[in-house]
Amino acid sequence: MKATAAKTRLTSLTEDISIIPEDAPFRARLHFLFAQIEKEFEQLYLENLNLQDKLENATANTKDSLTPYDQRSAAGGVTTGSLVATGSGGASLAATPATPSAPLSDEIGASLLAAASSTHKSLKAKLSSATGGSKVKASNKIKAQTSRIVSSFKAQTVVSSVVREFGGHKDGIWQVAAKVGQPIIGTASADHTACIWGIESARCLLQYQGHAGSVNSIKFHQHRDLVLTGSGDGTAHIWQAAVNWEVPKKGHSSEEELDDSDGQLEDRDRVDTLRTPLCEFSGPGGHLSVVVAADWLSSMDQIITGSWDRTAILWDVETAQPLQPLTGHDHELTHVSAHPTQRLVVTASRDTTFRLWDFRDPIPAVSVFQGHTESVTSSVFARDDKVVSGSDDRTIKVWELRNMRSALATIRTDSSVNRLAVSSGGIIAIPHDNRQIRLFDLNGQRVARLPRTSRQGHRRMVSSVAWAEEPLLNCDLFSCGFDRRVFGWSIVLPKDN
Repeated sequence: MKATAAKTRLTSLTEDISIIPEDAPFRARLHFLFAQIEKEFEQLYLENLNLQDKLENATANTKDSLTPYDQRSAAGGVTTGSLVATGSGGASLAATPATPSAPLSDEIGASLLAAASSTHKSLKAKLSSATGGSKVKASNKIKAQTSRIVSSFKAQTVVSSVVREFGGHKDGIWQVAAKVGQPIIGTASADHTACIWGIESARCLLQYQGHAGSVNSIKFHQHRDLVLTGSGDGTAHIWQAAVNWEVPKKGHSSEEELDDSDGQLEDRDRVDTLRTPLCEFSGPGGHLSVVVAADWLSSMDQIITGSWDRTAILWDVETAQPLQPLTGHDHELTHVSAHPTQRLVVTASRDTTFRLWDFRDPIPAVSVFQGHTESVTSSVFARDDKVVSGSDDRTIKVWELRNMRSALATIRTDSSVNRLAVSSGGIIAIPHDNRQIRLFDLNGQRVARLPRTSRQGHRRMVSSVAWAEEPLLNCDLFSCGFDRRVFGWSIVLPKDN
């Protein structure tokens, strides 16, 4: 794990230079911009009303200018007359009739007045409908659209916050896991230990010290109090996770409490330790290098391990003997994961691929998934026969087991992806090198980005996340990183709101 640790340190140093702003200022800015747009449309509407009033005054003056002509035509004293009317296209109409007698001039004057009146009415109707009506409709339409956009920003807010914090490891934490049915979590650390934590008390209830190297992975047994860990010492261990739930409490008098205060603090800070595993997976046929990950198969009587020696191994739990080596990757393995209900396993590697191993038949079948351009850091099963993979190429891809040629969805981000997790509801939690945690659905649509400020969130790379199958004391998601911290997050999605 030295190369990975060096990469982590370099990444964290470069990331400390800049801090990505939060979503809140952007939302406030959007609300302000939409309010400005509405004001602009209000101003345009008022200006249009003023222009319409000026147009009415101009047409009224034109009508008044025709009255002397009408009077002179009726008296028979004018031999020529003219009328100029401007249409919507800007053209002018001219009439210069000759009036040899009074009756003829009367008829011509009356006809011109009727034509002028009808032209004025039609032009006024056209102009009012073409300017005022359309502007009002457009203004109302855009107002409605902006209102819907603003309301959509308000409705789609995801409520998330840190509700628990766990600290005590002396080095970075590689992985976090949640126990189904119990309010405990487990962590695997580069300080050569694995810890079991009580969620309610945020205390370390048990520390496992049986490995001689960095503990790189941790997984709980589904039904028993057993834990599986993989280590940089080239072995995998199964050990008993029997924890003491009782927090030391003493009911003495005030004087006795003062006398025993130091003793109580020591009891509270004391952590139960375990050094001997129930089963160790090593020896002939075992791995020749670092074990980066290990997981239980659905039957719980076998485990799968992945190593830097470019192989994965299927082991029998009862005998601790290797059953079958899985070869084919061209570079070191980075992750292994087993299907929760079927005898399927996926292995990820630095060779930019991950492989699906099917143990349901006597002769295992293997499928190779290609699509990433850099190291595949994790691959996990999701609902509806899907697999989700994350990579150092800053992408996450959603695949269907029956179609390995092309991904169903591709999520592009701005940082390398570490050990991701998918909830039972199909929400992908993505931990990044740049200290961010993002949530997406299986269709590739962004759901949220968890808040990260100077007061909450990770200060160095986030190495792993784990969903709680059921909310554990308001904790829906757990994350760990190389700031030696573990956070429990409360996440309320829009549909839950």
